[in-house]
Amino acid sequence: MPDRAPQTVDRQLPTDEARDLISLVRDIAQREIAPRAAEEEDAGRFPREVFTLLSESGLLGLPYDSEYGGGEQPYEVYLQVLEELAAARLTVGLGVSVHTLASYALATYGSKEQQVEHLPAMLGGGLLGAYCLSEPASGSDAASLRTRAVRDGDDWVITGTKAWITHGGIADFYTVMARSGEEGPRGISAFLVPGDANGVAAAPPEKKMGMKGSPTAQVHFDGVRVGDDRRLGEEGQGFAIALSALDSGRLGIAACAIGVAQAALDEAVTYATERRQFGKPIADFQGLRFMLADMATQIEAGRALYLAAARLKDAGRPFAKQAAMAKLHCTDTAMKVTTDAVQVLGGYGYTADFPAERYMREAKVLQIVEGTNQIQRMVIARHLAGPESR
Repeated sequence: MPDRAPQTVDRQLPTDEARDLISLVRDIAQREIAPRAAEEEDAGRFPREVFTLLSESGLLGLPYDSEYGGGEQPYEVYLQVLEELAAARLTVGLGVSVHTLASYALATYGSKEQQVEHLPAMLGGGLLGAYCLSEPASGSDAASLRTRAVRDGDDWVITGTKAWITHGGIADFYTVMARSGEEGPRGISAFLVPGDANGVAAAPPEKKMGMKGSPTAQVHFDGVRVGDDRRLGEEGQGFAIALSALDSGRLGIAACAIGVAQAALDEAVTYATERRQFGKPIADFQGLRFMLADMATQIEAGRALYLAAARLKDAGRPFAKQAAMAKLHCTDTAMKVTTDAVQVLGGYGYTADFPAERYMREAKVLQIVEGTNQIQRMVIARHLAGPESR
């Protein structure tokens, strides 16, 4: 059988610094992440030491200001870093995306004093963040959240339960959306809550079909007291902050999805060129060749879509519609490509001896997190035809 390594993605990067950055990420991915991915996912082990290494390497704050320890990289570069990490192990790529999402409110809406005090540790000091918006009874309808923040002098007392929290129970800080006023979106504020604050506790992690190494858990806030200096933005601005963060976060999910799809394609191509039936490689059969061609085309289309949205963001132009399109297309592509990869490998694809089945299980969650793909279609349609009639 021929010794065929996966083809390296030919990336269009804007600077030599960005090219060096991608080389660094590929080296870390190949040495520290990919070799242990299957074993650790099967064991449900979270690779905290990898995130420590990423922090030390300057990879946990790439899109944020260098003044506070960030990498000050454009989104078109940061997202390609996520793609490389997710291709090696989705737990890591998605984890970096979630940490970036959790840092967004402070980095974008925090006061100068708040940023000076907290951002350096969050971006390059080894801390890991979590983003707390969803609740057991409010997922897609996030504006109906029930977690409350009650003013008590110079403090706020936060009580409620958040659900489906990536890094729940292991995060060093939580960016929490809580109801501080009236019903509806205008009564929600954002808070930065230390992971070790009194009254913060996590339920046992959910038992999931994929991404078993990434803990997802409910997080309970039982009378958690934080100072007003940990409120991010203005009172009642929390829901607007949350939506703004999700526009950027959806691009992170899109990039992770393409990373998983690319890994699945690489596995399928390698197997198809090595596996022989009827006296020749199965890659010689036209039906299978066309499957590989379709998989590759959809991946390239998804990559172009998320990069186009990122360049709009980098240029300071509106990008919410394009972010929803990218999240929708890229995650649907990941589901289709990983399913096809299992089919290419046949019976072997259905076993844990090959990574194709893991990619397929992991891809599914990307169609759900940070706004289901049904919600993405609603967002896109509103941009096209206006809000729904009441």
